[in-house]
Amino acid sequence: MATEAKRPKVDHGSVLSPLQNFLQWCDRVGLVLSNKVCVSKEGTVAEYGMLAKDHIEEGEVIFTIPRSALLHQGTTKISALLEKEQSSLESSSGWVPLLLALLYEYTSSQSHWKPYLSLWTNFKTLDHPMFWSKEERDRLLRGTGIPEAVDTDLANIQREYTDVVLPFIAKHPDLWNPDTHTLDLYTQLVAFVMAYSFQEPQQEEDDDDDDEEEDEKAPNPPMMVPMADMLNHVSNHNANLEFTPDSLKMVCVRPIHKGEEVFNTYGQMANWQLLHMYGFSEPYQSNSNDTADIPITNLYKVATQGIQSDLDRQLAEEQWEMLCQMMQEKTTVVFGRQGCLTDTELHTVLKVLCMSSREFSEFKDNEGWEEDDEDDERISLAFSNEGLPGLKASWKRLIHEAARLTVRTYGEGSDSEQVLIEDKEAYAGLSSRQQKVLQVRCGQKSILYRLMELTES
Repeated sequence: MATEAKRPKVDHGSVLSPLQNFLQWCDRVGLVLSNKVCVSKEGTVAEYGMLAKDHIEEGEVIFTIPRSALLHQGTTKISALLEKEQSSLESSSGWVPLLLALLYEYTSSQSHWKPYLSLWTNFKTLDHPMFWSKEERDRLLRGTGIPEAVDTDLANIQREYTDVVLPFIAKHPDLWNPDTHTLDLYTQLVAFVMAYSFQEPQQEEDDDDDDEEEDEKAPNPPMMVPMADMLNHVSNHNANLEFTPDSLKMVCVRPIHKGEEVFNTYGQMANWQLLHMYGFSEPYQSNSNDTADIPITNLYKVATQGIQSDLDRQLAEEQWEMLCQMMQEKTTVVFGRQGCLTDTELHTVLKVLCMSSREFSEFKDNEGWEEDDEDDERISLAFSNEGLPGLKASWKRLIHEAARLTVRTYGEGSDSEQVLIEDKEAYAGLSSRQQKVLQVRCGQKSILYRLMELTES
Protein backbone atom coordinates (compact mmCIF):
# COMPACT_ATOMS: atom_id res chain seq x y z
CA MET A 1 0.00 0.00 0.00
CA ALA A 2 1.09 3.59 -0.51
CA THR A 3 2.51 5.40 2.49
CA GLU A 4 1.92 9.01 3.48
CA ALA A 5 3.97 11.52 1.54
CA LYS A 6 6.60 13.35 3.54
CA ARG A 7 6.16 17.11 3.51
CA PRO A 8 9.22 18.59 1.75
CA LYS A 9 11.54 20.73 3.84
CA VAL A 10 11.33 24.24 2.48
CA ASP A 11 13.29 27.38 3.27
CA HIS A 12 10.42 29.83 3.64
CA GLY A 13 12.72 32.69 2.75
CA SER A 14 13.12 31.27 -0.76
CA VAL A 15 10.70 31.15 -3.65
CA LEU A 16 9.14 27.75 -4.26
CA SER A 17 9.62 26.22 -7.70
CA PRO A 18 6.40 25.38 -9.58
CA LEU A 19 7.01 21.68 -8.88
CA GLN A 20 7.55 22.24 -5.13
CA ASN A 21 4.42 24.38 -5.05
CA PHE A 22 2.44 21.63 -6.78
CA LEU A 23 3.70 18.92 -4.40
CA GLN A 24 2.69 21.01 -1.37
CA TRP A 25 -0.74 21.53 -2.96
CA CYS A 26 -1.05 17.74 -3.44
CA ASP A 27 -0.40 17.28 0.26
CA ARG A 28 -3.05 19.88 1.16
CA VAL A 29 -5.77 18.33 -1.03
CA GLY A 30 -5.22 14.83 0.34
CA LEU A 31 -3.35 13.28 -2.58
CA VAL A 32 -1.33 10.41 -1.09
CA LEU A 33 2.00 9.76 -2.83
CA SER A 34 4.09 6.69 -2.03
CA ASN A 35 7.50 7.49 -0.59
CA LYS A 36 8.90 4.98 -3.11
CA VAL A 37 8.54 7.48 -5.98
CA CYS A 38 9.38 11.07 -6.80
CA VAL A 39 8.32 13.52 -9.50
CA SER A 40 11.32 14.75 -11.45
CA LYS A 41 12.39 16.80 -14.46
CA GLU A 42 15.63 14.81 -14.73
CA GLY A 43 16.09 11.19 -15.77
CA THR A 44 12.68 11.05 -17.47
CA VAL A 45 11.69 10.92 -21.14
CA ALA A 46 9.79 14.24 -21.07
CA GLU A 47 9.75 17.53 -19.15
CA TYR A 48 8.15 15.92 -16.10
CA GLY A 49 8.00 12.28 -15.10
CA MET A 50 7.97 9.93 -12.11
CA LEU A 51 10.91 7.81 -10.95
CA ALA A 52 11.04 4.87 -8.55
CA LYS A 53 13.23 5.56 -5.49
CA ASP A 54 12.82 1.97 -4.33
CA HIS A 55 11.63 -1.35 -5.74
CA ILE A 56 7.84 -1.40 -6.29
CA GLU A 57 5.95 -4.68 -6.36
CA GLU A 58 3.08 -5.51 -8.69
CA GLY A 59 -0.21 -4.44 -7.14
CA GLU A 60 1.26 -1.65 -5.00
CA VAL A 61 -0.59 1.67 -5.06
CA ILE A 62 1.77 4.40 -6.24
CA PHE A 63 -0.56 7.30 -5.44
CA THR A 64 -4.20 7.96 -4.61
CA ILE A 65 -6.10 11.04 -5.81
CA PRO A 66 -9.35 12.08 -4.08
CA ARG A 67 -12.09 12.96 -6.53
CA SER A 68 -12.31 16.44 -5.01
CA ALA A 69 -8.84 17.18 -6.47
CA LEU A 70 -9.92 16.42 -10.06
CA LEU A 71 -10.56 19.40 -12.33
CA HIS A 72 -13.62 19.25 -14.57
CA GLN A 73 -16.83 21.12 -15.20
CA GLY A 74 -18.39 19.63 -12.07
CA THR A 75 -15.65 20.76 -9.67
CA THR A 76 -14.78 24.20 -11.07
CA LYS A 77 -15.94 27.34 -9.26
CA ILE A 78 -18.25 28.07 -12.20
CA SER A 79 -19.86 24.61 -12.20
CA ALA A 80 -23.37 25.91 -11.41
CA LEU A 81 -23.30 28.24 -14.43
CA LEU A 82 -22.00 25.51 -16.74
CA GLU A 83 -24.73 23.16 -15.52
CA LYS A 84 -27.43 25.79 -15.98
CA GLU A 85 -26.27 26.68 -19.51
CA GLN A 86 -25.29 23.18 -20.68
CA SER A 87 -27.79 23.16 -23.56
CA SER A 88 -26.03 26.16 -25.16
CA LEU A 89 -22.60 24.55 -24.78
CA GLU A 90 -23.18 21.46 -26.88
CA SER A 91 -20.63 20.81 -29.63
CA SER A 92 -19.26 17.97 -31.74
CA SER A 93 -16.23 17.59 -29.44
CA GLY A 94 -18.20 17.63 -26.18
CA TRP A 95 -15.26 19.45 -24.57
CA VAL A 96 -16.64 23.00 -24.33
CA PRO A 97 -17.70 22.87 -20.62
CA LEU A 98 -14.26 21.57 -19.57
CA LEU A 99 -12.48 24.10 -21.78
CA LEU A 100 -14.54 27.00 -20.37
CA ALA A 101 -13.65 25.77 -16.88
CA LEU A 102 -9.97 25.71 -17.85
CA LEU A 103 -10.15 29.17 -19.43
CA TYR A 104 -11.52 30.48 -16.15
CA GLU A 105 -9.30 28.55 -13.72
CA TYR A 106 -6.06 29.03 -15.69
CA THR A 107 -6.38 32.83 -15.68
CA SER A 108 -7.77 33.22 -12.15
CA SER A 109 -5.20 34.18 -9.51
CA GLN A 110 -7.53 32.71 -6.87
CA SER A 111 -8.00 29.34 -8.56
CA HIS A 112 -7.95 26.30 -6.28
CA TRP A 113 -5.92 24.56 -9.02
CA LYS A 114 -3.40 27.37 -9.56
CA PRO A 115 -0.42 25.35 -8.18
CA TYR A 116 -1.35 22.55 -10.60
CA LEU A 117 -2.00 24.71 -13.66
CA SER A 118 1.13 26.82 -13.00
CA LEU A 119 3.22 23.83 -14.02
CA TRP A 120 2.40 24.87 -17.60
CA THR A 121 3.35 28.48 -18.29
CA ASN A 122 2.91 27.94 -22.01
CA PHE A 123 1.04 24.97 -23.42
CA LYS A 124 2.90 25.32 -26.72
CA THR A 125 5.84 23.54 -25.06
CA LEU A 126 3.73 20.40 -25.64
CA ASP A 127 4.87 20.71 -29.28
CA HIS A 128 1.78 19.26 -30.90
CA PRO A 129 1.92 19.47 -34.71
CA MET A 130 -0.98 21.95 -34.45
CA PHE A 131 1.65 24.45 -33.20
CA TRP A 132 3.98 23.83 -36.14
CA SER A 133 3.67 25.95 -39.25
CA LYS A 134 1.45 24.46 -41.95
CA GLU A 135 4.46 24.35 -44.28
CA GLU A 136 6.46 22.35 -41.73
CA ARG A 137 3.59 19.92 -41.09
CA ASP A 138 2.95 19.32 -44.78
CA ARG A 139 6.64 18.90 -45.59
CA LEU A 140 7.80 16.76 -42.66
CA LEU A 141 4.66 14.71 -42.06
CA ARG A 142 3.62 14.02 -45.63
CA GLY A 143 1.95 10.63 -46.01
CA THR A 144 1.47 10.03 -42.28
CA GLY A 145 -2.13 11.28 -42.07
CA ILE A 146 -1.21 13.85 -39.42
CA PRO A 147 -1.41 17.05 -41.56
CA GLU A 148 -4.95 16.22 -42.61
CA ALA A 149 -5.96 15.42 -39.00
CA VAL A 150 -4.47 18.69 -37.74
CA ASP A 151 -6.17 20.75 -40.46
CA THR A 152 -9.49 19.21 -39.39
CA ASP A 153 -8.73 19.89 -35.71
CA LEU A 154 -7.86 23.55 -36.29
CA ALA A 155 -10.95 24.15 -38.41
CA ASN A 156 -13.16 22.51 -35.76
CA ILE A 157 -11.51 24.46 -32.92
CA GLN A 158 -12.02 27.78 -34.69
CA ARG A 159 -15.65 26.94 -35.50
CA GLU A 160 -16.34 25.81 -31.93
CA TYR A 161 -14.73 28.92 -30.43
CA THR A 162 -16.51 31.31 -32.82
CA ASP A 163 -19.95 29.67 -32.75
CA VAL A 164 -20.21 28.40 -29.16
CA VAL A 165 -17.53 29.77 -26.85
CA LEU A 166 -17.29 33.41 -27.91
CA PRO A 167 -21.05 34.12 -27.70
CA PHE A 168 -21.14 32.43 -24.27
CA ILE A 169 -18.23 34.34 -22.72
CA ALA A 170 -19.60 37.59 -24.17
CA LYS A 171 -22.77 36.97 -22.10
CA HIS A 172 -20.67 36.64 -18.92
CA PRO A 173 -18.11 39.50 -18.95
CA ASP A 174 -17.67 39.17 -15.17
CA LEU A 175 -16.05 35.75 -15.68
CA TRP A 176 -14.39 35.87 -19.10
CA ASN A 177 -12.82 38.52 -21.32
CA PRO A 178 -12.40 37.92 -25.08
CA ASP A 179 -9.13 39.88 -24.96
CA THR A 180 -7.74 37.40 -22.41
CA HIS A 181 -9.63 34.25 -23.28
CA THR A 182 -8.62 34.26 -26.93
CA LEU A 183 -8.79 31.69 -29.70
CA ASP A 184 -5.03 31.22 -29.27
CA LEU A 185 -5.38 30.34 -25.57
CA TYR A 186 -8.41 28.17 -26.34
CA THR A 187 -6.36 26.24 -28.93
CA GLN A 188 -3.54 25.77 -26.40
CA LEU A 189 -6.01 24.41 -23.86
CA VAL A 190 -7.42 21.99 -26.45
CA ALA A 191 -3.87 20.64 -26.84
CA PHE A 192 -3.60 20.45 -23.03
CA VAL A 193 -6.80 18.39 -22.84
CA MET A 194 -5.65 16.18 -25.73
CA ALA A 195 -2.34 15.49 -24.02
CA TYR A 196 -3.24 15.30 -20.34
CA SER A 197 -6.92 14.56 -19.76
CA PHE A 198 -8.43 11.22 -18.76
CA GLN A 199 -11.83 9.70 -19.45
CA GLU A 200 -13.45 7.46 -16.89
CA PRO A 201 -14.50 4.10 -18.40
CA GLN A 202 -18.23 3.58 -18.84
CA GLN A 203 -19.73 1.61 -15.97
CA GLU A 204 -21.55 -1.53 -17.13
CA GLU A 205 -25.17 -1.64 -16.06
CA ASP A 206 -26.37 -4.58 -13.99
CA ASP A 207 -29.80 -4.63 -15.61
CA ASP A 208 -30.49 -6.12 -19.00
CA ASP A 209 -30.63 -2.92 -21.03
CA ASP A 210 -31.08 -3.21 -24.75
CA ASP A 211 -27.71 -3.41 -26.56
CA GLU A 212 -28.78 -0.63 -28.88
CA GLU A 213 -29.39 1.68 -25.91
CA GLU A 214 -25.98 0.80 -24.52
CA ASP A 215 -24.34 1.79 -27.80
CA GLU A 216 -26.06 5.17 -27.71
CA LYS A 217 -24.56 6.13 -24.34
CA ALA A 218 -22.46 9.27 -24.60
CA PRO A 219 -18.86 8.78 -23.46
CA ASN A 220 -17.89 10.26 -20.10
CA PRO A 221 -16.49 13.79 -20.52
CA PRO A 222 -12.73 14.27 -20.12
CA MET A 223 -11.25 15.53 -16.85
CA MET A 224 -7.86 16.73 -15.62
CA VAL A 225 -6.21 14.40 -13.09
CA PRO A 226 -3.33 16.08 -11.20
CA MET A 227 -0.30 13.80 -10.64
CA ALA A 228 -1.62 11.09 -12.97
CA ASP A 229 -0.76 13.33 -15.90
CA MET A 230 2.85 13.54 -14.68
CA LEU A 231 3.42 9.97 -15.84
CA ASN A 232 4.69 9.47 -19.36
CA HIS A 233 3.45 6.80 -21.77
CA VAL A 234 4.99 3.72 -23.34
CA SER A 235 3.16 0.79 -24.89
CA ASN A 236 5.02 -1.55 -22.48
CA HIS A 237 3.84 0.35 -19.40
CA ASN A 238 4.27 -0.61 -15.75
CA ALA A 239 1.39 1.28 -14.10
CA ASN A 240 -2.31 1.79 -14.73
CA LEU A 241 -4.95 4.22 -13.44
CA GLU A 242 -7.87 2.62 -11.62
CA PHE A 243 -11.18 4.38 -10.84
CA THR A 244 -13.12 3.90 -7.59
CA PRO A 245 -16.18 5.79 -6.30
CA ASP A 246 -14.08 7.94 -3.94
CA SER A 247 -10.71 8.21 -5.61
CA LEU A 248 -8.43 7.34 -8.51
CA LYS A 249 -5.40 5.13 -7.91
CA MET A 250 -2.25 4.56 -9.92
CA VAL A 251 -1.38 0.90 -9.47
CA CYS A 252 1.83 -0.93 -10.39
CA VAL A 253 1.04 -3.65 -12.97
CA ARG A 254 4.51 -5.21 -13.09
CA PRO A 255 7.58 -4.86 -10.85
CA ILE A 256 9.40 -1.51 -11.12
CA HIS A 257 13.04 -1.45 -10.10
CA LYS A 258 14.74 1.38 -8.25
CA GLY A 259 15.77 4.12 -10.68
CA GLU A 260 13.25 3.13 -13.38
CA GLU A 261 10.67 5.53 -14.69
CA VAL A 262 7.04 4.86 -13.85
CA PHE A 263 5.04 4.72 -17.08
CA ASN A 264 1.28 4.88 -17.55
CA THR A 265 -0.53 3.97 -20.75
CA TYR A 266 -2.69 6.31 -22.83
CA GLY A 267 -4.17 3.30 -24.61
CA GLN A 268 -3.18 1.35 -27.71
CA MET A 269 -1.76 4.30 -29.61
CA ALA A 270 0.20 4.22 -32.86
CA ASN A 271 3.09 6.65 -33.19
CA TRP A 272 1.19 8.94 -35.56
CA GLN A 273 -1.61 9.18 -32.97
CA LEU A 274 0.87 9.92 -30.17
CA LEU A 275 2.48 12.72 -32.18
CA HIS A 276 -0.87 14.14 -33.30
CA MET A 277 -2.55 14.08 -29.87
CA TYR A 278 0.35 14.26 -27.40
CA GLY A 279 3.28 15.83 -29.25
CA PHE A 280 5.72 12.91 -28.91
CA SER A 281 6.39 9.47 -30.37
CA GLU A 282 7.99 6.25 -29.15
CA PRO A 283 11.42 5.24 -30.48
CA TYR A 284 11.42 3.43 -33.83
CA GLN A 285 10.32 -0.23 -33.58
CA SER A 286 9.59 -0.02 -29.82
CA ASN A 287 5.88 0.78 -30.17
CA SER A 288 4.06 -2.55 -30.39
CA ASN A 289 0.85 -0.65 -31.25
CA ASP A 290 2.22 1.12 -34.32
CA THR A 291 0.00 1.12 -37.42
CA ALA A 292 -0.09 2.18 -41.06
CA ASP A 293 -3.24 3.13 -42.96
CA ILE A 294 -4.01 2.25 -46.57
CA PRO A 295 -6.73 4.46 -48.08
CA ILE A 296 -9.56 2.43 -49.55
CA THR A 297 -9.26 4.68 -52.61
CA ASN A 298 -5.82 3.14 -53.25
CA LEU A 299 -7.37 -0.33 -53.40
CA TYR A 300 -9.93 1.00 -55.89
CA LYS A 301 -7.22 2.65 -57.99
CA VAL A 302 -5.37 -0.65 -58.26
CA ALA A 303 -8.57 -2.54 -59.09
CA THR A 304 -9.34 -0.16 -61.98
CA GLN A 305 -5.84 -0.08 -63.47
CA GLY A 306 -5.82 -1.39 -67.02
CA ILE A 307 -9.61 -1.41 -67.47
CA GLN A 308 -10.38 -0.85 -71.16
CA SER A 309 -13.99 -1.80 -71.83
CA ASP A 310 -16.89 0.48 -70.91
CA LEU A 311 -18.75 -2.43 -69.33
CA ASP A 312 -15.86 -3.25 -66.98
CA ARG A 313 -15.49 0.43 -66.09
CA GLN A 314 -19.20 0.70 -65.34
CA LEU A 315 -19.02 -2.43 -63.16
CA ALA A 316 -16.07 -1.01 -61.19
CA GLU A 317 -17.86 2.30 -60.66
CA GLU A 318 -20.99 0.57 -59.39
CA GLN A 319 -18.91 -1.62 -57.07
CA TRP A 320 -17.18 1.48 -55.71
CA GLU A 321 -20.48 3.29 -55.20
CA MET A 322 -21.86 0.37 -53.20
CA LEU A 323 -18.65 0.13 -51.16
CA CYS A 324 -18.89 3.82 -50.25
CA GLN A 325 -22.42 3.21 -48.97
CA MET A 326 -21.40 0.10 -47.04
CA MET A 327 -18.23 1.60 -45.52
CA GLN A 328 -19.94 4.88 -44.59
CA GLU A 329 -17.19 7.08 -43.09
CA LYS A 330 -14.50 4.38 -42.96
CA THR A 331 -11.94 5.58 -45.49
CA THR A 332 -8.90 3.44 -44.65
CA VAL A 333 -7.90 -0.08 -43.72
CA VAL A 334 -5.45 -0.26 -40.84
CA PHE A 335 -2.48 -2.60 -40.59
CA GLY A 336 -0.52 -3.25 -37.42
CA ARG A 337 2.72 -5.10 -36.91
CA GLN A 338 0.90 -8.47 -36.83
CA GLY A 339 -1.55 -7.94 -39.68
CA CYS A 340 -4.74 -6.11 -40.54
CA LEU A 341 -6.60 -4.54 -37.60
CA THR A 342 -9.72 -3.77 -39.66
CA ASP A 343 -9.96 -7.19 -41.27
CA THR A 344 -13.75 -7.19 -41.66
CA GLU A 345 -13.63 -3.94 -43.66
CA LEU A 346 -10.70 -5.18 -45.78
CA HIS A 347 -12.53 -8.45 -46.45
CA THR A 348 -15.59 -6.53 -47.66
CA VAL A 349 -13.57 -4.22 -49.93
CA LEU A 350 -11.59 -7.03 -51.56
CA LYS A 351 -14.64 -9.24 -52.01
CA VAL A 352 -16.70 -6.52 -53.71
CA LEU A 353 -13.90 -5.16 -55.91
CA CYS A 354 -13.04 -8.65 -57.16
CA MET A 355 -16.62 -9.74 -57.94
CA SER A 356 -17.58 -10.74 -61.46
CA SER A 357 -20.53 -9.02 -63.11
CA ARG A 358 -22.81 -11.96 -62.24
CA GLU A 359 -21.63 -12.14 -58.61
CA PHE A 360 -22.10 -8.42 -58.17
CA SER A 361 -25.58 -8.54 -59.69
CA GLU A 362 -26.60 -11.17 -57.12
CA PHE A 363 -24.93 -9.13 -54.39
CA LYS A 364 -26.98 -6.06 -55.38
CA ASP A 365 -30.19 -8.09 -55.44
CA ASN A 366 -29.53 -9.01 -51.83
CA GLU A 367 -28.82 -5.33 -51.04
CA GLY A 368 -25.32 -6.15 -49.90
CA TRP A 369 -26.35 -9.08 -47.72
CA GLU A 370 -25.27 -12.62 -48.43
CA GLU A 371 -24.75 -15.94 -46.78
CA ASP A 372 -21.14 -15.99 -45.64
CA ASP A 373 -19.60 -19.10 -44.14
CA GLU A 374 -16.48 -17.20 -43.09
CA ASP A 375 -16.75 -16.24 -39.43
CA ASP A 376 -14.87 -13.36 -37.80
CA GLU A 377 -12.15 -15.62 -36.43
CA ARG A 378 -11.34 -17.09 -39.85
CA ILE A 379 -11.32 -13.62 -41.46
CA SER A 380 -9.02 -12.32 -38.73
CA LEU A 381 -6.61 -15.23 -39.28
CA ALA A 382 -6.71 -14.78 -43.07
CA PHE A 383 -5.53 -11.16 -42.79
CA SER A 384 -2.88 -11.76 -40.12
CA ASN A 385 0.79 -11.88 -41.12
CA GLU A 386 0.53 -15.67 -41.04
CA GLY A 387 -2.53 -15.77 -43.29
CA LEU A 388 -1.76 -13.07 -45.85
CA PRO A 389 0.56 -15.19 -48.05
CA GLY A 390 -2.24 -17.74 -48.46
CA LEU A 391 -4.86 -15.31 -49.81
CA LYS A 392 -6.15 -15.73 -53.35
CA ALA A 393 -3.87 -14.13 -55.94
CA SER A 394 -6.29 -11.36 -56.95
CA TRP A 395 -6.65 -10.19 -53.35
CA LYS A 396 -2.91 -10.28 -52.71
CA ARG A 397 -2.30 -8.19 -55.82
CA LEU A 398 -4.71 -5.49 -54.67
CA ILE A 399 -3.16 -5.32 -51.19
CA HIS A 400 0.41 -5.39 -52.55
CA GLU A 401 -0.08 -2.63 -55.11
CA ALA A 402 -2.20 -0.50 -52.75
CA ALA A 403 0.59 -0.70 -50.18
CA ARG A 404 3.08 0.34 -52.88
CA LEU A 405 0.87 3.32 -53.82
CA THR A 406 0.66 4.32 -50.16
CA VAL A 407 4.45 4.24 -49.73
CA ARG A 408 4.76 6.67 -52.64
CA THR A 409 2.70 9.28 -50.76
CA TYR A 410 5.63 9.78 -48.37
CA GLY A 411 7.54 11.50 -51.18
CA GLU A 412 10.78 11.00 -53.06
CA GLY A 413 13.92 10.21 -51.11
CA SER A 414 11.98 8.62 -48.25
CA ASP A 415 14.00 5.39 -48.60
CA SER A 416 17.05 7.23 -47.21
CA GLU A 417 15.16 7.80 -43.95
CA GLN A 418 15.69 4.17 -42.94
CA VAL A 419 19.46 4.66 -43.25
CA LEU A 420 19.26 7.92 -41.30
CA ILE A 421 17.30 6.52 -38.35
CA GLU A 422 19.77 3.64 -37.99
CA ASP A 423 22.81 5.97 -38.05
CA LYS A 424 23.03 6.97 -34.36
CA GLU A 425 25.41 9.87 -34.92
CA ALA A 426 23.39 11.37 -37.78
CA TYR A 427 20.11 10.78 -35.92
CA ALA A 428 21.44 12.56 -32.81
CA GLY A 429 22.15 15.62 -34.95
CA LEU A 430 18.50 16.04 -35.90
CA SER A 431 16.09 18.38 -34.15
CA SER A 432 13.51 16.93 -31.76
CA ARG A 433 10.77 17.39 -34.36
CA GLN A 434 12.81 15.71 -37.08
CA GLN A 435 13.47 12.74 -34.80
CA LYS A 436 9.78 12.32 -33.95
CA VAL A 437 8.83 12.59 -37.62
CA LEU A 438 11.37 9.90 -38.56
CA GLN A 439 10.02 7.60 -35.87
CA VAL A 440 6.50 7.98 -37.24
CA ARG A 441 7.36 7.71 -40.94
CA CYS A 442 9.82 4.81 -40.64
CA GLY A 443 7.45 2.90 -38.36
CA GLN A 444 4.58 3.22 -40.83
CA LYS A 445 6.71 2.37 -43.86
CA SER A 446 8.21 -0.69 -42.16
CA ILE A 447 4.66 -2.07 -41.75
CA LEU A 448 3.85 -1.33 -45.41
CA TYR A 449 7.10 -2.88 -46.68
CA ARG A 450 6.46 -6.00 -44.58
CA LEU A 451 2.93 -6.14 -46.03
CA MET A 452 4.35 -5.98 -49.56
CA GLU A 453 6.71 -8.86 -48.76
CA LEU A 454 3.87 -11.01 -47.44
CA THR A 455 1.69 -10.38 -50.54
CA GLU A 456 4.45 -10.80 -53.13
CA SER A 457 3.17 -13.05 -55.93
